[in-house]
Amino acid sequence: MSRASRTLLIAFAVFVTSIWAAEGIYAQQPNGPRHIRVLALSLSEQSEEAKAFRLGLRDAGYTEGRDILIEWWYGAGRYDRAPEAVADLAQRKPDVIVVEGTPAALAAKNATNTIPIVLALVGDPVGSGLVKSLARPGGNITGLTNQTVDLATKRLQLLKEAIPGARRVVVIFNPETPPNHVIVSRLKEAAPGLGVELKFIAARNVEELHAAFSGLSRAKVDALFIVDDAVMSTLADEFVSLGRKAQLPIVYAHKPVAKKGALLSYAVDHPSMFRRAAEYVDKILKGANPAELPIEQPTKFELVVNLKTAKALGIAIPESILVGADEVIR
Repeated sequence: MSRASRTLLIAFAVFVTSIWAAEGIYAQQPNGPRHIRVLALSLSEQSEEAKAFRLGLRDAGYTEGRDILIEWWYGAGRYDRAPEAVADLAQRKPDVIVVEGTPAALAAKNATNTIPIVLALVGDPVGSGLVKSLARPGGNITGLTNQTVDLATKRLQLLKEAIPGARRVVVIFNPETPPNHVIVSRLKEAAPGLGVELKFIAARNVEELHAAFSGLSRAKVDALFIVDDAVMSTLADEFVSLGRKAQLPIVYAHKPVAKKGALLSYAVDHPSMFRRAAEYVDKILKGANPAELPIEQPTKFELVVNLKTAKALGIAIPESILVGADEVIR
């Protein structure tokens, strides 16, 4: 065989090999955009969290409509709608499910053990039975925890530091949220050491919330502690308004509620959690196994103090709180 013939044969072999390799690559590519289903109990598609999630996916190189399709289910704070959110998962077969809220996460877990599930805002994944451990979740679930259970006692400490004279504190909580039972226990344990007496009132909906506030007039109360969950998030405008009428300071988790009139808030930044959730989605779409992706715990927390509310209520916020605040609303 001549040198020219050998060169031609090698070139042909390289060409055929490249064609086979290309066919193998294309065979591994999904047909059309990947489907992401978001199950959000308290966050609408217009929320800052939704915007942050989309931004995170754009930063990872995805174009919505071309590479990915995002279907956002909004539960409006109604836990009874969680089964509805997962009813058609078997038929629709999304590539990844992203969840906000423990009830939505539990519904998704019960609906599928094969479709990857990313937790965006869930308080206690291990205690709620969603995963085996944070380090090695196992199964099809991974993501982030907002440490709601661990942060509850810190908020009570901040309340006492902000209002040193507070003795009687009413805690309003939704008993249908699984982590809330642990939170109630933690608050009961912490109260004696802080010198506060806690009264617990259950509220599952707006009617029970109004009933809880109507009962406050019959007892001397120094402050209100609202346990955060999807239901309370959707009722934030309502309880801030009721607190204003009752002339009582409110401590809550989320910054937007402090901006609306709560005295202070302390929690992780929720939009940043959803942006991080987008990074988990990206890893999974690229082949990562959710069972081997550790569940991330937050490292940065935001303290927001509403000084306008404090002045309206005649509360002098100590300098130690103001100096340590990430944001002071004046």
